Amino acid sequence: MAATPKYLTGDAAAIREFINKFDTFLLDCDGVLWSGDHVYEGIPETIAFLRSQGKRTVFVTNNSTKSRADYLKKLQKAKIPSEVDDVFGSSYSAAIYISRILKPPVGKHKVFVLGEAGIEQELESEGIPHIGGTDPEFRRDIAPADFEGIANGSLLDPEVGIVLCGLDFHLNYLKLAHGMHYLRRGAMFLATNTDSTLPMHHDFFLGAGSCLVPLINATGMKPLELGKPSQAMMDAVEGKFQLNRARTCMIGDRLNTDIKFGIEGNLGGTLHVLTGVNKKADWEKENAIAVPSFYADKLSDIRLDS
Repeated sequence: MAATPKYLTGDAAAIREFINKFDTFLLDCDGVLWSGDHVYEGIPETIAFLRSQGKRTVFVTNNSTKSRADYLKKLQKAKIPSEVDDVFGSSYSAAIYISRILKPPVGKHKVFVLGEAGIEQELESEGIPHIGGTDPEFRRDIAPADFEGIANGSLLDPEVGIVLCGLDFHLNYLKLAHGMHYLRRGAMFLATNTDSTLPMHHDFFLGAGSCLVPLINATGMKPLELGKPSQAMMDAVEGKFQLNRARTCMIGDRLNTDIKFGIEGNLGGTLHVLTGVNKKADWEKENAIAVPSFYADKLSDIRLDS
């Protein structure tokens, strides 16, 4: 049975001990730093405080709609101290996996994307060709000729060997039909992440995991996940930042992604903040999916006055 998480809010001695325990903090973004465009109170000052203590802060997000450059703009607009190398998103994780680990065979190197521009930008950063995604030709109603061309293969690109699915704000039948038939013809099925929901504007909306469901149902296939809690992502983060796992803490709001990511990655600790998806009752349930080492009401509660 997992140990009871240590509550940090309001306990200066416990917070100091917690901060001294780690050199690197991996931080989720949605539900931890902000909800939509609303930045939680005290977040910029908290990140600045951690950095002033000599800590490395890395923003590890499952949101595939933005590239690292996009996230840097959002972080800087929110006055959160950061550089582009501090960002590691699921779109970047997928691009790294495809280009450096998967290495598709010649003639099957193209990716069919269900997702937004963030995925496309990170694929392009690794020199990976792609179709679908934000192409206006795929953002329309399906027509009778499409059914015929997809069925006989004349509308399918023979170089597509991978279907990569993330959060797609323009998901439609035409994209799903293409994705389904590429998979039926042997394409590999990858997912930037499988979050069922996305916290936005103090509420929840459909996440990338919900966009995947039609393809899973239609093909019987499950995708290889490349976002949290996938340890393929942890290995990539470790390789990029050369972090010491025993001196690293994962901070997040979701048990099934953030906290599980840290536990399965054998990190030195995990901190759950109560500003996002899961609450205290979720890890107190019998057979909870993950139990954090520490928890706080909000991230800014770990900032100490100098």
